[in-house]
Amino acid sequence: MKTKRKVEIAVISDVHLGTYGCHAKQLLTYLNSINPKKLILNGDIIDIWQFSKRYFPKSHLKVIKKIMDFAADGVEVVYITGNHDEMLRKFSDTTIGNISIVDKLVLDLDGKKGWFFHGDVFDISIQNAKWLAKLGGYGYDMLILLNRLTNWILEKLGKERYSLSKKVKNGVKGAIKYINDYENVITELAIENDYDYVICGHIHQPKMEIRENKNGKTTYLNSGDWVENFTALEYQFKRWRIYNYNQDKLSPFFADEDVKEMEMKDLIAAITIVDQS
Repeated sequence: MKTKRKVEIAVISDVHLGTYGCHAKQLLTYLNSINPKKLILNGDIIDIWQFSKRYFPKSHLKVIKKIMDFAADGVEVVYITGNHDEMLRKFSDTTIGNISIVDKLVLDLDGKKGWFFHGDVFDISIQNAKWLAKLGGYGYDMLILLNRLTNWILEKLGKERYSLSKKVKNGVKGAIKYINDYENVITELAIENDYDYVICGHIHQPKMEIRENKNGKTTYLNSGDWVENFTALEYQFKRWRIYNYNQDKLSPFFADEDVKEMEMKDLIAAITIVDQS
């Protein structure tokens, strides 16, 4: 029998459902392996910017169904809006059953304060040139498609997978400076406001690091993404950790049996029909 790990809080971000870069099967495997009390979706879960009616495969729908199943089973699901799903901000502070939509969240974590938000509000390129950021998003999607072809060939040759987009970002000095600036601004604000933890996403760079200045210190946490890194954050026993799918063996949890063989029309019905009982 499959034993699921109990987790007090699980945080995922930057899933980008509805795009070619999303690795929904791996995310579904992870979600099937845990039993969380609270699931925090920290932005860019559904990519409304680049959403296409022509591309929303069954595995992407399964992720949505899994999240709804969590809520139906009593898990508190908090959807924090991001820039790629900013259309949901018109529904901020809305709660339906165990699912709530917010722009930011503050939690008491065993006597310490945790500040959760996606992070795009601190991104100058998003705030001042949204059209340029969207254009860059499409280019990024094309790079992901090329990367998938590259990795398919590498796997056939028995070689390790390779991330083109990560190599490009990590090799550009401007990108590294941008990430450092982003993290510095966020952590300084967290220290200024006496937050013990600051938890964000947006830049697709998983990290857990204690940051300190003359005014105090905070723990900076970034959940990464499910496009390149396949990472999440987990809080259990008063401690945070970065979960990395690539370092885990989760084949028994690939899919719930009741979902594995579902037809597309049945899956859509399961998502859209609300049980009134």
